[in-house]
Amino acid sequence: MLIHVVLFRFEDLDAAKEAGERLRAMGGRIPGLLQVEAGVDITRSGRSYELALITRHPDQAALDAYQVHPVHQEVVAYIKAHASGSVAVDFLGAAASV
Repeated sequence: MLIHVVLFRFEDLDAAKEAGERLRAMGGRIPGLLQVEAGVDITRSGRSYELALITRHPDQAALDAYQVHPVHQEVVAYIKAHASGSVAVDFLGAAASV
């Protein structure tokens, strides 16, 4: 499983909340997007980013397809218009065990 994590900076907290809603709404709409979580920071510390995104994909090909999917690109356009920065990391995670 490939895990994709992005942290976003926003000056406007309402825009961060809207972006989180749009990110969560991608669930079930993009093949290979197994899970999507997004949330606004609650601690508001000096080192905090305002919004976090975590997505899970079965493999690199699915992550690559997600990146260019029109549903994702629509959300990207909103975020680019409102966010002041972001950082990301992608890593291999263990498959969930039952």
